[in-house]
Amino acid sequence: MSNLVKKWLRENTFHHSQFWDILQLIEEKQKQNLRISLCLPTYNEEATIGKEVVIFKSELQDRYPLLDEIAVIDSGSTDSTCEVAASFGAAVYQSADILPEMGFNRGKGENLWKAIHQLTGDIIVYVDADIKNIHSRFVYGLVAPLIYRSEIKYVKAFYDRPLVSRDKVRPSGGGRVTEILVRPLFSLFYPELTAIIQPLSGEYAVRREILEQLSFPVGYGVETAHLLDIYAKWGMGAFAQTDLDKRVHRHQQTRDLGKMSFGILRAFFKRLKAQGAIGDLPELSPYLMRYQALGNEYETELIEIFEKERPAMLEVEAYRKKFGR
Repeated sequence: MSNLVKKWLRENTFHHSQFWDILQLIEEKQKQNLRISLCLPTYNEEATIGKEVVIFKSELQDRYPLLDEIAVIDSGSTDSTCEVAASFGAAVYQSADILPEMGFNRGKGENLWKAIHQLTGDIIVYVDADIKNIHSRFVYGLVAPLIYRSEIKYVKAFYDRPLVSRDKVRPSGGGRVTEILVRPLFSLFYPELTAIIQPLSGEYAVRREILEQLSFPVGYGVETAHLLDIYAKWGMGAFAQTDLDKRVHRHQQTRDLGKMSFGILRAFFKRLKAQGAIGDLPELSPYLMRYQALGNEYETELIEIFEKERPAMLEVEAYRKKFGR
C-alpha cells in the first residue's frame, strides 16, 4: 500500500458516529449558506420507499432542518411507489417529465442525471430506495465531510452487507460485483481507487459543481464512471468515505449481476481509452450473450445493454439557463 493511500485512508475515511451532533452540522451548513437536496431514485419500490421518506422527513426536516428538499425521481413505476412517497411528504417527479426535449431512458443513471436539473441543492445526496434498515445516518454521515471540509467533493458510503461473514471478523469488502470485477480492475489500472471500500454503493453525496461536469451512463456503469472521471480530474483528495455500519437490502440474482457487470465494463473501457490508459479498442458489442439448453439444442440469448451516456449537465442549455451558468 502506497503512502498516499495510507494517508488518504487515515484522513478521508470517517465513521458516521463522528457526526452525531446534527445541530452543529446544521449551524455550519447555515454559515456557508448551503442547500442540501436528497434524491431517492425509484422503480417499483413500494415496499421500502414509505419508511425511507418518513425517516428522512421526520428526522432531517421536521426535527432537524438539515435537508432542504426530499425528492423521488421515478422511472415509471407500475406499483404504488409514487403514491406512497407523495403521501408521506416527498416531492415526486417522473424522470420522463424532466428535460422532456432530451427524451427518456429507463435506468438509475438517468434518474440521477435528471435530478441535477430538477433539484436545487448545492449538495445532492443520493440514497437507494430499497434499504430495509434505513436511518438518518445514511444522509448526515455523507454530507458532513462536505460541510466540514471544503476540499472534499464526493463522499461514498460503505457498510457491512450481511451475505456471508466469518465469526468475529467484520467484512470490509463490497458486494459480489465489486469483489469479482471492479476491485480487480481498479487493482490493475487505478490502484489508488482500491482504497474506496465499496465503489458501487448507491449512497453518496456530491457537490453540484462536480456533478454538473460529469457525463452519466444511464444504466449500471454510472458509479464506476464517476469515480474514474473525478479521479482523473481532481485526484484522490476529492474523495472521502463514511462507514454507515450496515445496509440491509434485497440481493440480486446472478443473472442480473452479469448484466450489471457488462454495463460497468463498457463504461470502464470507454474511460480507459479516453484517459490514455490503453490503446485503440475494437468497437464494443452492446450484446451480452448467454446460452440456454432446449433438450439437445442450445439457444443463444442476446441481451442488449447499450450503456448510453448523458452529457455533462453544463452542456445542456436549459440547465445553464435555469441555474445561471
